[in-house]
Amino acid sequence: MTTEAKRTIAAVRADLAAKEVSTRELVADSYARIERENPRLNAFLALSPERAYEQADRIDQMVARGEDLPPLAGLPLAIKDVLATRGIPTTCGSRILENYRPPYDATCVERLESAGAVVLGKTNCDEFAMGSSSENAAYGPVRDAVAPDRVPGGSSGGSAAAVAAGLAVAALGTDTGGSVRQPGALCGIPALMPTYGRVSRYGLIAFASSLDRVGPMTTSVADAAALLGVIAGRDPRDATSAAVPVPDYVAELDKPVSGLRIGVPREYFGEGMDAGVRERVEAAIARLEQLGCRRVELEMPNTDYAIATYYLIATAEASSNLARYDGVRYGLRVPSDTLAGMYRETRGTGFGAEVKRRIMLGTYALSAGYYEAYYLKAQKVRALIARDFHQAFEKADLIVTPTSPVPAFRLGERTTDPLAMYLADIYTVTGSLAGVPGISVPCGNTSEGLPVGLQIFGPHFGEALVLCLAHAFERAFASEA
Repeated sequence: MTTEAKRTIAAVRADLAAKEVSTRELVADSYARIERENPRLNAFLALSPERAYEQADRIDQMVARGEDLPPLAGLPLAIKDVLATRGIPTTCGSRILENYRPPYDATCVERLESAGAVVLGKTNCDEFAMGSSSENAAYGPVRDAVAPDRVPGGSSGGSAAAVAAGLAVAALGTDTGGSVRQPGALCGIPALMPTYGRVSRYGLIAFASSLDRVGPMTTSVADAAALLGVIAGRDPRDATSAAVPVPDYVAELDKPVSGLRIGVPREYFGEGMDAGVRERVEAAIARLEQLGCRRVELEMPNTDYAIATYYLIATAEASSNLARYDGVRYGLRVPSDTLAGMYRETRGTGFGAEVKRRIMLGTYALSAGYYEAYYLKAQKVRALIARDFHQAFEKADLIVTPTSPVPAFRLGERTTDPLAMYLADIYTVTGSLAGVPGISVPCGNTSEGLPVGLQIFGPHFGEALVLCLAHAFERAFASEA
């Protein structure tokens, strides 16, 4: 039987089919690892053993009857705590939802379980997915599995740490401005943000509705392709999901990459990049050239405005979305003598400092007299950033950049400087604003042994090509190790 830290979907299926292990044993092993490691990492907030063992028994019965196994049979899976899971606590890492147990599952969770995956539990995250370090969690920060004195990235830090530590073979995260890709880079695992509309958002508790996306975090690019193939596709319960055919992502992984034009935008290699990150990313691009890809120098001039644009649009949408947490309908309620007092006390107690900061920023940007100066102007700049990508894809098939300008930083290092924290997303928010897909794939470590991620952007619904190049790089990089 393969070891947990190196398991893949294919390995799990092979072990089950050969009856070398049962799904129940896989689940028990995962929970034993969680019990041992989670006190140190704080990656999981809630576990669902009853549900997991029920699913495990269903898969084991299929094996016993000699039936064909579903594509994700027996896969031990973690779910970020912003995705609804029926009967399992879903808190968004916030005190305001600490007792919330949804009566339904998110579409992506439904599809994964239908494909045979086993939901182990819910992973820790920055509160309402607002953060770049998983330190804004109301239930304590997550620690990086590679370097426990450092952050795992955010906001999907719990999912990234769980996969990197071998507590789960795969996980779902969500990406609004980099929250799948950046923790993937800092924890040294592949992490994919699909095109906006590729995966249903039904059951995803909203942060910024025009930006939020659900994506897989895995131990291999092939596993990311397999998970995407299951969760992608039109969902009538989500009006923003696209009626675009879903290709067989796994089947397309081995297509040749020789001749692909890889665009390298100069704006992503400016000041502020760690020297070790620059060295590893440049080496990765050189390795892609050795595989036959052709480097194309690009200019994407509106990149410099991306952080400001993102933090106006995302906070404005957060201000609107989080208005529902008022202590009246569901969630935390702090009693008071007046309605206004109840609102104030409930939101003041239930929300953490970063969520309050973003609500206030967004409310200001939407207020009378400032809407045109801030939010409307940000939407216009967003269109310019999207145009940069459109024009870039006329010259290149894919775009390659660093995922994060720095490797994992120490816990507490940026918590008192919100601007420095926001700048951790400088290379990821652009693709978020443009709506295009992107993946972070490990490309080595710094001299301190900290993981570095290579980011690959593709055109809208170009996930197959993104995954193909990432897979080719992953194999080439592994052969050198």
